[in-house]
Amino acid sequence: TALTRSFMKPSDMSALLGTGGPSPLILQSPGLFGNLSGLDESSWTMALSPQQTGMFANLDMSNMTDNVTMSAVLLREDDPGEAATMSMYSDFLHSFLKHTSTTIFDLVDEYESICNSQVNILGKIVYRAAPGQQKFSKTASVLWLLKQEMVTWRLLSSLYRDRIQSALEDETAFDITVLTASEKTNVDNLFQKDSLVRQSQLVVDWLESISKDEIGDFSDNIEFYAKSVYWENTLHTLKQRQLSTYIGSSRALVTELDPDAPIRQKLPLDDLDREDDARLLKYLFTLIRAGMTDEAQRLCKRCGQAWRAATLEGWKLYHDPNINGGEELEPVQGNPYRCIWKISCWRMAEEEQFNRYERAIYAALSGNLKQLLPVCDTWEDTVWAYFRVMVDTLVEQEIRTSVVTAEETEELPRDYLETNWTSEKVFEELQATDKKRVIEENQEHYHVIQKFIILGDVDGLMEEFSRWLSKDRSVLPGHLLRFMTHLILFFRTLGMQTKVICFCKCLLLTLQRMISEKLTDLIAFYVSHLPPELAVAQYALFLEDVTDSDQRHHCLELAKDAGLDVATITKTVVENIRKKDAGEFSHHDHMLDAGTTEADRLKIDVIDWLVFDPAQRAEALKQSNAIMRKFLASKKHEAAKDVFVKIPQDSIAEIYNQWEEQGMDTPLPAEDDNAIREHLCIRAYLEAHETFNEWFKHMNSAPQKPSLLPQASFTEKVAHEHKEKKYEMDYGIWKGLLDALTADVKEKMYNVLLFVDGGWMVDVREDAEDDPERTQQMILLRKLCLPMMCFLLHTVLHSTGQYQECLRLADMVASERHKLYTVFSKDELRKLLLKLRESSLMLLDQDLDPLGYEIQA
Repeated sequence: TALTRSFMKPSDMSALLGTGGPSPLILQSPGLFGNLSGLDESSWTMALSPQQTGMFANLDMSNMTDNVTMSAVLLREDDPGEAATMSMYSDFLHSFLKHTSTTIFDLVDEYESICNSQVNILGKIVYRAAPGQQKFSKTASVLWLLKQEMVTWRLLSSLYRDRIQSALEDETAFDITVLTASEKTNVDNLFQKDSLVRQSQLVVDWLESISKDEIGDFSDNIEFYAKSVYWENTLHTLKQRQLSTYIGSSRALVTELDPDAPIRQKLPLDDLDREDDARLLKYLFTLIRAGMTDEAQRLCKRCGQAWRAATLEGWKLYHDPNINGGEELEPVQGNPYRCIWKISCWRMAEEEQFNRYERAIYAALSGNLKQLLPVCDTWEDTVWAYFRVMVDTLVEQEIRTSVVTAEETEELPRDYLETNWTSEKVFEELQATDKKRVIEENQEHYHVIQKFIILGDVDGLMEEFSRWLSKDRSVLPGHLLRFMTHLILFFRTLGMQTKVICFCKCLLLTLQRMISEKLTDLIAFYVSHLPPELAVAQYALFLEDVTDSDQRHHCLELAKDAGLDVATITKTVVENIRKKDAGEFSHHDHMLDAGTTEADRLKIDVIDWLVFDPAQRAEALKQSNAIMRKFLASKKHEAAKDVFVKIPQDSIAEIYNQWEEQGMDTPLPAEDDNAIREHLCIRAYLEAHETFNEWFKHMNSAPQKPSLLPQASFTEKVAHEHKEKKYEMDYGIWKGLLDALTADVKEKMYNVLLFVDGGWMVDVREDAEDDPERTQQMILLRKLCLPMMCFLLHTVLHSTGQYQECLRLADMVASERHKLYTVFSKDELRKLLLKLRESSLMLLDQDLDPLGYEIQA
């Protein structure tokens, strides 16, 4: 076995770790878990391999009463497996944030521990489930996935600890061979200097640990009929036959009971003993497969086969610590005749008369791959067989070249000793197997990942990930995506190069699953690992569906903690919503005032994203202006007003304060200055429009003059006089308020039509960055709104008898200073002239000239 190696963290992993060469990519099929969801309760247990179903065997059922409430709740879920494991997303994130790059392997161990906890929980759920329930087949598939993830983290930790340590050490220090060294010393040196042998043994240890987990303590529960005497039934029959009173079967049996008797005499044992032997040998192989040779020997002794326990001892390497002298005599270790023992094991494995599991036991001990493979039914078993034989062969080759031994009369087969094993060759051989089940399991996602980890081929793994994410993205389980994401993060933490496109695809798909599962608190962290532009776009896309104010604030805090560009993100959210359903920028003439739709409401509420942070007030003004321009063009005045009130009243002052706090002596940036002016333009327009609505409503709510019916009675006449007095009083109040409203609406409309410094919706600063869309919209808005405002002002003046002032509108429109005539179309000018004509006619009716002046006699 490999020597214990201390572990140190290198300062720069990228300089130390290289990826393995390219290896053949395995075509991916949905694999076992791809179709598990369709299995019923009876079929999933058959679909899972013995190793996979064995995972239930080592669950601690003694404390099944623990977490009864939780289990009962989960059993009522539609998919208990998903419900129970949803916490893994946050558990993985918290673990990741807790560790630094110097404790990366502690993090991987913690990942394995999290998976193990979930495997135990799911095992209890399946154990408690009523048979025949469809939903528990899904739970079983999730259980298998998490079991595979758990052991993959274990493999990753084991191999990469060694690879990093190997990169740090000067391996040439072990190249000196001492010819007088013992087998054990030479092999210890081999494990120190040869990373292939060492890491292949780590793979063997890993596969044995998986098998050991699934076995549990089953051997303690095996009850054999014979406890201390083997072949007890045969012995009993032979003793009975020596009695004169024996009347039983006369079928031929062995007549001697030494271990070789059945083979030597070519006679059978008693049927019960043969069954016991077959069962015992199968259990012994299972223990050896799990790396539990000591337990196998203990079981042999317990069953009266101490001789068989001795045959399992011969593999130990010989070492005599006294060969170089010493003060005290120390015990000799290992088997000095190991070579003879190994040849005997090889021959036993080749002997067809032996039980298949007995042959497999000795094939495993002697490195006889051909006889070991027939009992390896799963991917794990087959990979274990290949790597165990590879380590055995490499060790044997080292011993043959390094240790001086006496001349041997017999040799192991030449093809065994001369095989040049590599990890790549193992997986090439695996693809060529004739076992259908192994071929299918070889294509499962986790086995493909495990293969590339063993090969150290990160580039090949990234290629495979890319193919899955392009081809199978809709069927990739959420937990597999989470694992893939954290695996790539592991490689990146070590400083290894991974393909950015592959990582982004993986992260994006993981984020989609998290968003659909409403794992809001985790999203900012994962988004932060995307390239900056993509991170902004993705987080903005996520925030579009967050509508609650507190939740919005929380999401922005998470983004800030994750180091995201919050200002750009909120700006992007607003722009995304603002540009949705972008219709034509013009009036809908058939509407007087359009109502607010659900889509409009989204655009109104999206401004909230920009008012959380005072530093974004300038951006809030720009975006709100853009939204209001669109609303005004569509005559959605109420919607525009709702946007306007979203902007805090102190925003303009806040923008100036922010600029001054930055220590700037220069004027505001032109974009900010123009945005403030546009905001004031829109405010003036909305105020004018609202005041006109109030005036119009009041104008049309004049008190009605009471009328007296002809032939009214005295009482009715008295009542009529009272009504007239009340009418005169009400009319006076109404007229006074109308005059005030008229003066107010006139002032506000003139504020729009004669807006200072160049006119309404006209930028003063021309040094701003060019924005053709905004410029065009402002020009169109002048053409849409100013003529209408002029007509409304004429309505106010004409309705209140201010005919002469109506005619002055012509001077205002024609003025070269304001150039309002440029925003009128020919039809609108014609319409204005018609309205002015009506006012002139009213003046003529008052015996004035058409312009409202007194007619000179």
